[in-house]
Amino acid sequence: MSKKQFKAESKRLLDLMVNSIYTHREIFLRELISNASDAIDKLYYRTLTDGDTGLNREDFFIEITPDVQQRTLKISDNGCGMTKEELENNLGTIAKSGSLQFKGDAQPKEDIEIIGQFGVGFYSAFMVAEKLEVKSRAFGSEEAWCWTSTGADGYTVEPCQKESHGTEICLTLKSNTEENQYDEFTDPYTLKNLVKKYSDYIRYPIRMEMEKRRPIEGTDKDAEGKYKVPEYETYKEMETLNSMVPLWRKNRNEITAEEYNTFYKEKFMDFEDPLKVIHSSTEGTATYNALLFIPARAPYDYYSKEYEKGLQLYSNGVMIMQKCPDLLPDHFSFVRGLVDSQDLSLNISREMLQHDRQLKIIASRLEKKIKSELESMLLNDRETYEKFWKNFGLQLKYGVYADYGMHKELLQDLLLFQSSEEKKFVTLKEYVSRMKEEQKYIYYACGETAERIELLPQTEAVKEKGYEILYLTDAVDEFALRMLMKYQEKEFRSVSADDLGLETEEEKKEAEKQQEEHKDLLSFLKEALEGKVKEVVLSRKLKSHPVCLSTEGAISMEMEKVLNAMPAGEKVQAQRVLEINASHPIFQKLTELYPDHPETVKEYASLLYNQALLIEGVSIEDPLAFSNAICQLMVERK
Repeated sequence: MSKKQFKAESKRLLDLMVNSIYTHREIFLRELISNASDAIDKLYYRTLTDGDTGLNREDFFIEITPDVQQRTLKISDNGCGMTKEELENNLGTIAKSGSLQFKGDAQPKEDIEIIGQFGVGFYSAFMVAEKLEVKSRAFGSEEAWCWTSTGADGYTVEPCQKESHGTEICLTLKSNTEENQYDEFTDPYTLKNLVKKYSDYIRYPIRMEMEKRRPIEGTDKDAEGKYKVPEYETYKEMETLNSMVPLWRKNRNEITAEEYNTFYKEKFMDFEDPLKVIHSSTEGTATYNALLFIPARAPYDYYSKEYEKGLQLYSNGVMIMQKCPDLLPDHFSFVRGLVDSQDLSLNISREMLQHDRQLKIIASRLEKKIKSELESMLLNDRETYEKFWKNFGLQLKYGVYADYGMHKELLQDLLLFQSSEEKKFVTLKEYVSRMKEEQKYIYYACGETAERIELLPQTEAVKEKGYEILYLTDAVDEFALRMLMKYQEKEFRSVSADDLGLETEEEKKEAEKQQEEHKDLLSFLKEALEGKVKEVVLSRKLKSHPVCLSTEGAISMEMEKVLNAMPAGEKVQAQRVLEINASHPIFQKLTELYPDHPETVKEYASLLYNQALLIEGVSIEDPLAFSNAICQLMVERK
């Protein structure tokens, strides 16, 4: 029989599909198995509509047969098969999809799922094969036909023998090269792994003969009847490679916690049970199943550039992407799991998604679902939520600050902060709910640890009023609160701020009067510090401590430390204000020495400034000079 030419374009089009559309050669097996599944679905549809096929769902299967010696790989099914005309129409015309036409012509019942849409998946086999031979016999026909092609130069269709209905595709593999070892596609274990990776949830059994070992009966004892290591024999057994029914498509009340945990640990290579399971099924404008997990602890690389977020993406049980980043926002990047949808617009190779409305709808709904589940955990299982927070709370705080605060309203009620109240974690809602009636602000203080913050002199005045203080110990904390600005109309205020809203009008006037009385001394102290501070003022917040630092402007002392610790960028410096406690004996000493002993006052100014820096956890410029000055004071003391 003479060779026929492909109806669509020529060698250039086929070369484009083989070399450009698919990025991973192993994808061909997924495509051929998906086609086989479609063929079975079409025949199964007939059993539901006609009722005279004599077939049950249990009768269907897909079989893989590798031949190492012949360097061939066969994929066969007992589906609907194809007539001669269908072979020529479906395989002779590139990008002609019988599955797509079937989806348009029929309204399948039950759980029929047609995977193929574009009609190019079959040709992915040419990435690994130099020759394709397709034997097919349509259901109900006595004739079988063989379609053969070696590529874009054309194909032949000839009569052949085939015992039963269905299709068998035989790939003659390409010769090995330095870059590609095509022999791997005759290795049963490689094929088994590819089936598990891409086609584990095809709804019909995918079978392959696997080599196994077993002890030979009667060889476990020696001549004297003593036990010994038995002899083993090798045998072959047909094995079903795929799971078939995805866990996420079962009803939640049919799945045990142990099944969820086992699935998670095997699927996502974790040794611990997940902290939370989120199983969601949604229909409507976007129909999908989602099975999500919150890990018990952060992966070792989670807070690094190497970490890749994303959910596994399936279309009708066939894996399309190992990690789809578009399904998860950055603030929920710790979530692991998968999504299976029938409504996605895939590109022609099914390897990547086209950016479409459906994907955005699914991502938006997943974000709301994750937030809802976290809120429920926070409300009903506080102990578990605090475990989650210790691992992933930092990511939520980054989420508040990121994208110019776009997600702050979504995330603000999930935040936890350590608190001066009972030294426990609190939410912003809990803080506000127990604010005193006269309290104006939500107070916070920054430091490396809660223990160090507890000792900060700036906290004295707020504590004396009996007001609660949030302890910010992570670098991003103050940036996040600055982005929030307010919570339930209550403004955030640092304990280092100039105005803490604690004074009466009379107290303010008295403080201003005192500041005016000592303005010459304060001005002298400022000049003595040679530009290190913007102002020296009498403190309104110190009670027992002599000195502290505060700042003016947008950058606080803590923000200065964080920004200057970054590897790139210009160094910044906060506008520092040295605050002195007018009630402390040290200030009385300064007033006695000024103006008769200005040099001594200068030395004291330097000592007080360095002392304030150390309290803030900031390195001083000259530790040796500071040490010598302390020693000199000790020597001079009478």
